[in-house]
Order: sequence, then structure tokens, then C-alpha cells
Amino acid sequence: MHDILIIGAGHNGLTCAHYLAKKGLKVAILEASDKVGGAAVTDEFHPGFRNSAASYTVSLLQPKVIKDMELERHGLKVVLRKRDNFLPGYDGKFLLTGRDGLTRAEIARHNPGDGPAYDRYHEELDTVVPLIRKWILKAPPGPGRGVRGLPTLASLGRDLVGLKTDEIRIVHEFATKSAGDILDRFFEGDLTKALFAFDGIVGNFASPYTPGTAYVLLHHLFGEAAGVPGAWGHAIGGMGSITQAMASACREVGVDIVLGSPVSEIIVEKGRAAGLVSGGKSWRAPTIVAGVNPKLLFDRLVPKGAVSRPIEEHFNHWGCESATFRMNVALDKLPSFTVKPGRGDHLTAGIIMAPSMDYMHRAFADAALNGWTSKPVIEMLIPSTLDPSLAPKGKHVASLFCQHFRFKLPDGRSWDDEREKAADAIIATVDGHAPGFAKSVIARQIHSPLDLERRFGLIGGDIFHGKMGLDQLFSARPMIGAANYRMPLAGLYLCGSGAHPGGGVTGAPGHNAAHAILSDRRKIFKKRRAA
Repeated sequence: MHDILIIGAGHNGLTCAHYLAKKGLKVAILEASDKVGGAAVTDEFHPGFRNSAASYTVSLLQPKVIKDMELERHGLKVVLRKRDNFLPGYDGKFLLTGRDGLTRAEIARHNPGDGPAYDRYHEELDTVVPLIRKWILKAPPGPGRGVRGLPTLASLGRDLVGLKTDEIRIVHEFATKSAGDILDRFFEGDLTKALFAFDGIVGNFASPYTPGTAYVLLHHLFGEAAGVPGAWGHAIGGMGSITQAMASACREVGVDIVLGSPVSEIIVEKGRAAGLVSGGKSWRAPTIVAGVNPKLLFDRLVPKGAVSRPIEEHFNHWGCESATFRMNVALDKLPSFTVKPGRGDHLTAGIIMAPSMDYMHRAFADAALNGWTSKPVIEMLIPSTLDPSLAPKGKHVASLFCQHFRFKLPDGRSWDDEREKAADAIIATVDGHAPGFAKSVIARQIHSPLDLERRFGLIGGDIFHGKMGLDQLFSARPMIGAANYRMPLAGLYLCGSGAHPGGGVTGAPGHNAAHAILSDRRKIFKKRRAA
């Protein structure tokens, strides 16, 4: 008999388990895979070549989680990219971004008028990003809690009441408008707009002009790496080193991690979650925590009839589609880009191959009509430039994160038949910027949207456990009335990316769910003592 059973040893499940076990609770995690990590894992995909299999870069992991779990003591080491981003364009143009004023200088070089615009843009970001950071590790306010909900509402009110009218306008625009609307207001240069618009469509099947993409852009700005706010970095050993460190921290405080144990059903007794079924075996606990997509949770694991029909229908229609295609390649040499030939710090950056918002919009429209685009939006990382342990000496590995590739293909087509053709189109796109790249590929690991669902349980191939649209964020994530990690079934909690604040390797949903569970247990014991 455990106090807590957690479904899934992804980074949020591990985070949640650690906080609960540190309070003396007996916690077990049941994981379907033969290793921990969920989508934050490192694979050897070709002899001698290792790379992050799905999630692939570090910034959003909360400093509080790193500190509380002592992840560095458990082996985590994060290094910064030497340059943040590199955008190859056409006609010899490129944009290179980084610290110490490089981003502004490059933007001004690309288009002189965009230098001062960048200053104004950052002034607006400085209004909204701190607000987001304040609410990353808090549950959003929600209806139906009566007096108990007043402190959360008051906290939100305090954060907003000090803002001036112009600042409230800025918050409203970033919360509701498209990335394209905002960026067109500030900038003229195509590469500059593409630099910022990319964050609005990462893991998001949308055009830069789709309302709500401005918030998704913000979602990728609240992090830090190696103590540098807003920076992106690489976990030595790949993303699996994060979850391996988390697993080590969990085992140290007594968490039982049971691998190769897929959960087939949640046991419901007397109207509340009471256990799990895995491999025909029953596991019992008064509290069940799910780190999986809420659609998977309510469609496949919660027994039919255990919650009301409107709740079942809500989660049956939970939007899941990030239109993401993920690939790793083993390389016999580094690529050389036409606009910036040879080696250099730009090869440590996130290399964004999408030279304009129009290009991004066309990729979205192409996928909407044809299932996937032949001219994809690509971010390529070459982590072996920072971490030689990932490849044999003189060789390299590259991550290719690509949009837009729909989960459901038209005309009855299957990803089992299309995946290699799509991979060829991605390689050809990179080769168009860096001639010779295609010939340098030794091997490749392919995860189509269907592969992402099959291997990692990412329903619809959605890397965020649900679309980050206006209807599925903040107090509506995963449902109005259940944004505080307490699901509409007594004893059941959600700790995955389908809960606030959403996707990315943040640890925030796991942290927040654990604190909701601990709060509820304190109230129960207080009532028992009073009785």
C-alpha cells in the first residue's frame, strides 16, 4: 500500500514524486517504458551516436526545481550555447543572436530601423514576461471554489492592479493577438520577424498570424539556462541526463520507480480513484497522480461512467496537435552554410531555417491542405559542438525539430508510408542552406507525429499534451474548474504538461501538483484531528 501512485516517469512525474516523498509519503511511479524520462530521454540511435530523442534543449526547467531536487549534485550539468540563434536567409543574408548586445547589433545590421524597435519591443516584453514568471509556479484562479478561491484571485489582482493602462493594453495584446500582428507593428526586416515568430509556432500547428501565437511566443521566454535569464543551453549527455538526475534524486528520498509497467486502468471505488491496474496487477493508494495527456487519461484510463458525460466529452475533444516531426541525424562532418561558410560559434546555436513569417505561413497552409509541408520550418541543433560525448571523434549529431506535419493525413494516407518521404524533404531543406549536408548523413532516427504518439504517449503527436491555444490555457487548462491540478474525480490529480502552465521541460506542473496534493492532505488531517 502506497500513499501516492504516479502514472509516468516523465520529468513532471519525477518532480511531483520527489516533492511528495520528501514530506515522508510513500510514493511509487509506474512507467510503461524500460527507462525513465518520458519524452526527455537520450538514445544511442546509431553505434557511437547519441542524442536527445524528443525534447532537445534546456531553458524552461525551473530554477526552483533544480535547486530543490539538487539536480546538479545528482549529475546534471548544463552549458550555454555560444550563440543563441542563427538564421540563414537568402541573398547572402543571415542573423546571429546572443548575449552582450549581439542580438540588437545584428538586428540593426539587418535593418537599421529595427534596432530602436528592438528596444521598444523589449520594453513591452519586460511588462508581460515577469507576470508569466509569477504564475508559473502557481495554480490559476478558477470558479466553484467559493471562499477558498479568494486568495488566488486576490494574488492575481495584486499583480494586475499596479499596472498602468498602457501596460494592461500590452498584456491584453500579448494574451490574445497573433505573433505576426505584434511583430509587424515593431519590425520591418523579415529575418528579425522570423526570429521572434518562430517561438510562436514551436509545437503549435498555427500560422504566425493565428490569434494566440503571441502567448506561445511568450511561453518560450520565461526560462533560463546556467543561471542566465532567457538563455538556452544543452544538458551534457542529452535531455536524458535531466531525468536520470531526477530519478536519482527520487530514489534517494525513497520513491519506488517501477519500469516496464504500463497502466491500463484507474481503479474507481465509491466515486473516487483508489488504485491502478498494470499488467493485471492491482496497485492501491488513496491518491493517484497522472503525468499523461489529459485526453489519454480520460479516454483510456478513467473507466467510462466514472465522471459525468459532459466531462468525458470535454476531454474527448481536448485539442491535441502540435504538427511536429522530430528527427536525429548522425553526421560525418559539420555542415557549412552558404551565407556563413565553415566552422564557428554559429554552429552551437539554434539554427532556424525559416527566413520569413510568410515562409512560416505557407508551411502551415501547405500542411493544412496536404497533410505535411514540403518546405518545413526547421530548427537544427548540433549538440556535439558543445558535448563531444555524443559522437565519435570528428563526427557529430544533429537534432531536427520540424513544423508542420499533421497527425492525420488526408486521403487515407499513413505516416508508416510517408515518414521516409517527409524525412527526405527535411534533409533537402537543410541541404538547400548547407550544400553537402545530405551526403554527410550517416544515419537518421525518425519520429513522425504517429511515432511520437506510439513511443511516448503524446496523443496526436502533441509535444505539449494539448494545444496551447486561448481555449486551453491558464484557468482553462485542462478544464475550467480543474486548473488547480485536482481532476473532476476525487483522489485524482494531473501533474503533466496538460496542466498549467503547459508544455516544455519545466517541472512546473509536477511542482504545482505536488503542492496541491500536500495542501489537501493537510486539510484532511486537520479535519480528522478536529473530529
